[in-house]
Amino acid sequence: MSERRTRYPGPIAQAGTIPHSLIEQGFAEDEALAGVLDRYPAELFDINLYDYDEEGQVSLRTGARGRLNGAELLEAIKQGRLWVNLREVETGWPELWAAAMAEFRKVETAYPGLKAVKNAGQLILSSPKARVPYHFDAAGVVLFHLRGRKRIYVYPGDEAHLPERAMEQVVSRQTTEELPYTLAFESDAQVMDLEPGQALTWPLYAPHRVENLDRFCVSLSMDFQTWPSRFRNGALYTNAVMRSRGGAPRQTDSMGQAELALRWAASLGLKRAGALKSKIAHYERQFEPEVGATDGAGALNN
Repeated sequence: MSERRTRYPGPIAQAGTIPHSLIEQGFAEDEALAGVLDRYPAELFDINLYDYDEEGQVSLRTGARGRLNGAELLEAIKQGRLWVNLREVETGWPELWAAAMAEFRKVETAYPGLKAVKNAGQLILSSPKARVPYHFDAAGVVLFHLRGRKRIYVYPGDEAHLPERAMEQVVSRQTTEELPYTLAFESDAQVMDLEPGQALTWPLYAPHRVENLDRFCVSLSMDFQTWPSRFRNGALYTNAVMRSRGGAPRQTDSMGQAELALRWAASLGLKRAGALKSKIAHYERQFEPEVGATDGAGALNN
């Protein structure tokens, strides 16, 4: 592979950072975070706890919002091993979203040819020892880091690290974003330590994993779709449907833009028809955050 580190086209060839000014606006202070945790809709919380074996293979436990107030929940996250995503920041915290969109325009300027047609975001609050497993996002991503220190491992976007069959399963919601992983991948990683005030970008779909460096961390993860990424996601979905019916579709990286667009159009009809039912719509909740509990995960109160 060339310096691009990905087989997919796009203006972002490899991981890199640019500065942002969200910290100076006070969005990562305890008072602001406790307030937003108090008022954020419970159905927009994803509370995860990842466990790893010696080979780096992961198992997931999911939590419910629970009954803690915002300040208590913030304390549980700081003490534990939790990874908390507040989805749909664009509606849940519009002031932060407006400021982040202004920063995103600077990212577009830094990468000529990058033009988003849709943006969405999640605020990530994570414990000092939290780690996120090897996965990919079915969108472009800018990670605006606000507090703490993270280490990001970004891997090549070739078939060995990013199998298209696995991508199909994620895009069609047959499985979560995790990808097949082996410790041998580590020699191929681009490793970056992310400091507050930095925004990290990486190539479309690039596999990555994240480790916090012993500090409570706050980041805004902004997804963005372009027309090329929409076309490819649609083609991946159509391929997943074809494969589920015994077909053997060609990989999307062998398709031209016209064929990708046709398969995207087909995906719209397939989704309306319910061609593949989501297998990840509902997770059984296993814990609630609790101050002082092991890993910040207490008993589930029904």
